[in-house]
Amino acid sequence: MDSLTPASAVAVPQAIPDQRPPRVWKFWGTALWGLFIFVGMFLGQVAVIVYFVLRKGGSFDVAEAIHVVGGGLTISLSVILGLPAVLLATWIAIRPTRISFTDYLALRWTSWRNFFIGVAALVILVGGWDLLSRALGREVTPGFMGEVLKSAQADGALWLLVIAFCVAAPMWEEIFARGFLYRGWSESRLGVAGAIFLSSLAWTSLHLQYDWFCFGEVFSIGLLLGYLRYRTNSTWLTIVLHGINNLAATIQTFWLAGSG
Repeated sequence: MDSLTPASAVAVPQAIPDQRPPRVWKFWGTALWGLFIFVGMFLGQVAVIVYFVLRKGGSFDVAEAIHVVGGGLTISLSVILGLPAVLLATWIAIRPTRISFTDYLALRWTSWRNFFIGVAALVILVGGWDLLSRALGREVTPGFMGEVLKSAQADGALWLLVIAFCVAAPMWEEIFARGFLYRGWSESRLGVAGAIFLSSLAWTSLHLQYDWFCFGEVFSIGLLLGYLRYRTNSTWLTIVLHGINNLAATIQTFWLAGSG
């Protein structure tokens, strides 16, 4: 009789939907996936350096390699290539959480009032560090910035350097620090204050080209951006403020280098 049963009458088991609720990576998950994102960024940037080194062929000596690696064109391209590398690695890290990419990273805009408050706070903070730098008899801008700018100008890549420092770097650094790291750590036992502190420290460690004084300035800017991320729930705001800060630093460096 079974053979006479119509096919439409056979009960077809329904697929069981995945009932796992969305989740945010906590402390260790965020730390380990953060390391994964950092490695992705590092490989993306190193790929540019390897390309320039290999393009020189067998006659390439160590001194020339150091010159190429520290050149404005190489640095600009490596910073720019860090953006797609970080985006891809972050997407891989977020996908298992079942939360959308934009929601997890708080890639949403905030009010213009918050924007102008953020700009004012950033101007006051950076201005205070500039005054302190002058009082200590230090250069207002780090020598590293001046050398890279001159190198990029000599290579005809000044526009590329501006894109790298004022667009690409703020985007992937903020997505990494104030987006991914802050989100996970703020929902762990660290809480908001601990997440702001630790993500700022991680972000500061990306700037090894600077001295201890600039480390302090970078860290304090990280604390401000972390606080604004918390208050406004907007990583786009910190990206824009970061870009404005880098653009102002680039213009200041260019102006001082031209008048020096």
